[in-house]
Amino acid sequence: MTQAPHRSAEEIGRTETGPRPLPPLGEPRPLRTPEVVDSTLPNGLRLIAARHGVVPMVEARLRIPFAGEDAMHPATSEVLAETILTGTAVRDRVQVDTDLAAVGGELHAVVDPERLSFIGSALSSGKATLLEVLADALTGAAYTADEVAGERDRLVERLAVARSQPRVIAREELQRHRYGDHPFVREVPQAADVGQVTPDAVRELHAGAVLPRGSTLVLVGDLDPHTIVDEVTRVLAPWDSAVAATELPDLPELRGGDVRLVHREGAVQSQLRMSAQGLHRTDERYPALQIANLAFGGYFSSRLVENIREDKGYTYGAHSSFEFTRGNGTILVDADTASEVTAAALLEMRYEFGRMALVPPTEAEVESARQYAIGGLLTSTSSQSGMASMLLTLAVAGLDHHWLTAHPDRLRAVTAEQVAEAALFYAPTRFTGVVVGDADKIGDRLAALGGVVLP
Repeated sequence: MTQAPHRSAEEIGRTETGPRPLPPLGEPRPLRTPEVVDSTLPNGLRLIAARHGVVPMVEARLRIPFAGEDAMHPATSEVLAETILTGTAVRDRVQVDTDLAAVGGELHAVVDPERLSFIGSALSSGKATLLEVLADALTGAAYTADEVAGERDRLVERLAVARSQPRVIAREELQRHRYGDHPFVREVPQAADVGQVTPDAVRELHAGAVLPRGSTLVLVGDLDPHTIVDEVTRVLAPWDSAVAATELPDLPELRGGDVRLVHREGAVQSQLRMSAQGLHRTDERYPALQIANLAFGGYFSSRLVENIREDKGYTYGAHSSFEFTRGNGTILVDADTASEVTAAALLEMRYEFGRMALVPPTEAEVESARQYAIGGLLTSTSSQSGMASMLLTLAVAGLDHHWLTAHPDRLRAVTAEQVAEAALFYAPTRFTGVVVGDADKIGDRLAALGGVVLP
């Protein structure tokens, strides 16, 4: 018996007449329309329930608009999110965890300047328990002194670490540069403010802001979307208010301008963060902009990645993405570089902005990005958790599941000419941003490059 000789991937991929031809891409399967019921309950809560997938699980997503103008709102909100599931009048922390574990479930809360979100899941046979635990927290969270003090102290420690991280610093500086003192900027509270939060302050915020009217609950999985409406109505009936939850004020339109250098003493790397006004998902030009963004820097086979990662080696990763808020959309471009090539990386980034506007994506670039966008959408919504998150995202944007199932066809209909028009959103004059790094190391070269405001 003789052993077959080992062949490398390169040898396998070639024949005597040259490289083996790659098979053509298969046609993506159509996105199956889930069975969805979309209704508003008597307490003002919007419920979206969808039967999706064959796994005997249920995914839950609850979004409560949670904006606030008060200076202590970010700190109090963070403490609330950390403690809302630590006990109620009828369940202590251990009982909450025990009840969820008994049905293979989990539930946690997170908060940002826009919303308070609950993310949960359970076996489909235990969805009643998941809903009951959620309802208990919404209507009867205790915020005991011990729990608030413990979570508050842990949060102070985590914030102290987070605020020393370059990416956190860069994000905060970009937000401040883009939107000044708008509430959207206050994403990470000050540790000192968190240290002052009391149980009474958290209870007061809960009573005035954790409200069903204007909120959205999404349930996706192995469920009957028609019968679940009555069950949710019954379980969440005690959660009621005539007042609507507070939405974030509209963001101002973002205008291009100089980049601001933020000094970070001793930094050996720099964070480049650029941003421009984009489009909301409801805009008819959005599919073309989505493809243009992918071609520019939205995936690995993009112009920006090819330039400053593959060709120049300035960064391990460069990214271009969208950030959506209610009625608004912006473009975000980021890269982290060594200090000595910061100015060169910014120069190449600006070059790619200009090239995108003047030399729009080719037919091949458009087709590659189109296939990636369609495949990514199908993949991201194939799971119950992905579908739940997508339905909630669309609901906040004023869209429904019909937009989701029709979007692949919209992407297929986009022409190279429409992408070329969308590519004008990447004109260099439309962008502004920040560079975070050691000004003593990078300031002179950035000043020579121009368009950078030094500290």
